[in-house]
This record gives sequence, structure tokens and C-alpha cells, in this order.
Amino acid sequence: MRLFANTNINFLGQRKKFYLISLAVIVIGMTTLFFKGIPLGIDFLGGTELQIKFDADIDIGGMRNIMDNNGFTGMEIKTLGSLKEVLLRTPLQGEGTTVADKITDAIKKDINDNKFEVLRIDKVGPKIGAELRRNAIFAVVFSLLGILIYLSFRFQFVYALGAVIALLHDVLVTIAAIAIFDAIFPNLRLEFNQTMLAAFLTLIGFSVNDTVIIFDRIRENIKLYKNDKIEDVMNKSVNATLSRTVITSGTVFLTVLVLFLFGGEVLRGFAFTFGVGIITGTYSSVFVASSVVVDWKNHVVNKLSGSKVKTVR
Repeated sequence: MRLFANTNINFLGQRKKFYLISLAVIVIGMTTLFFKGIPLGIDFLGGTELQIKFDADIDIGGMRNIMDNNGFTGMEIKTLGSLKEVLLRTPLQGEGTTVADKITDAIKKDINDNKFEVLRIDKVGPKIGAELRRNAIFAVVFSLLGILIYLSFRFQFVYALGAVIALLHDVLVTIAAIAIFDAIFPNLRLEFNQTMLAAFLTLIGFSVNDTVIIFDRIRENIKLYKNDKIEDVMNKSVNATLSRTVITSGTVFLTVLVLFLFGGEVLRGFAFTFGVGIITGTYSSVFVASSVVVDWKNHVVNKLSGSKVKTVR
């Protein structure tokens, strides 16, 4: 099935405009991140987390009021698929299960007509949270480094460099989108936790797969069109893989959209991050990864041409 047959769009000719668009989004997002930040989940911040299942549906707004009245102001409360199962998180910590016991006592006192069961209690200390934050950065950095090494063997180094720059672009744009949307729509309750970290690592893998497919076609077409400019060859390659790219990215995006809409608050951060990553990954495979290679190749050609002119003189 081909959605776009025999297209001849000049993608690479517009690359400078899209460089500016990407830069603008990143600058706006990083500025928002600097002044407002992204809330950290209990995984990275530390605190206490409880998963509770009630016999009947619970009023989340009423639950928040109960927690506020019992000294747990601003506690994070999320549903887990239904209104009977909720996740409660607070940055407060205490010895053993002190904080968890106070939370359950408050629920028993104010919601005595709806029996509940505590399914899970997790406690994360500040030192563990700091270690997890550090490991999260290492996970992203080493994944990019591993991809750079692998693609350097599979393609030329400049192709590997273009792919890694595109992946770094995807990460930065996605972080920017999270910061911007969290500032504009605080009810989304986006937070950086291990689930969101998993989404970042997933989008890196997804994006590089799309880039590799385009690069494979470029490598084939370079042999077929030896006398054509590198920009023309890349445009032909991108147009040839356009249908496959749109179908693959589109179907995955629709799945993630359903997860975002109906997966509950716990999976919302993962779905939002991966959804944005699918869009940026598809975009960057064309307007960042391929563009970096074109600009580098043109730079090398111009440099060699300048050297020959000097030699003749």
C-alpha cells in the first residue's frame, strides 16, 4: 500500500527554514523549563506512594480535599484505569510506613462507607532519587553513544553523526514540548518519572529506525545516480520512503493517542512523551539527519573545490 506515489517534494531545499523552526521550539521550551521546570515524580524526587483499591467508585476531588485537610496538601492522586483504583503520591517521608499509615488512617476516618485495600506501598529516599536522576541522564547519553558507534560501522561517520544529532534534537524538542504543555495545561499533570524515561528511550529507538531506513535508500541511490548532486539523491530517497514513513509513524501514533486518551493518568506521561517523539522523530529523519549530511557533504565539496583552485593558481 502506497499513500504517496511518485512524489517529488524538495524536502532538503527547505532545510534552513526547518532548522530555524526547530531552534525556536527548543529555545522557547528550554526557557520555559528554566523558569518553571517539569515536576519530578517520586522515582526521582523521593517520597511515599500507595496504590489503593476501593469497593466502589471514589470521588477524586473529594479525596484531594480529604488529603489537604489531613496535612497532605497538594498530594498527587491518579486513577488506575477506573475510579475504584487510585495511586497516591506525596514527597513526605518517614521511618518505616509512618506516612503510609497516616494516609490510610485519614481515608478510614473520612471515607468509612467505602472499604478499600492497600495493594502496594513504595518509599523512595532522597539519595535513591538522586541516583535515579543521574542514571536517567547516563541512560540517554550512553544510548546515543552506542547508536553513534553502531551507525559509524554501518554507514559513514557523517551519517552516524547526522542521526545522533537528529536524536538529540528529538529529545530536546520533546522536553521542550513537555515543559510548554505543562505550563499551559497544568491539568495534564505531566511529570518526569521512570515511565517518562522509558518513553524517551523508546522514542530514540523508534526515531533511529526511521532514519536508518532513509539512509539505506540513500546508500542505494548514490550508486544508481552517481552523477547527481547529493541533495537531489537524498530528495529522491526521502520521497521514495515517504509512504512507508507516514504509514508506520501514523499507525503507531494512533495507538499512542488511544493510550493517551484512555490509558489513565499513570500512562499519560508515557503516551504524551512518545506521541510527541513520534512526530519529532519522523520530522527529524528528513529535516535534521539528512540535512546535516547534505550540509556536511556540500561543505567538503566546496572545500575541495577551493583547494583545487588555489593549487591551479
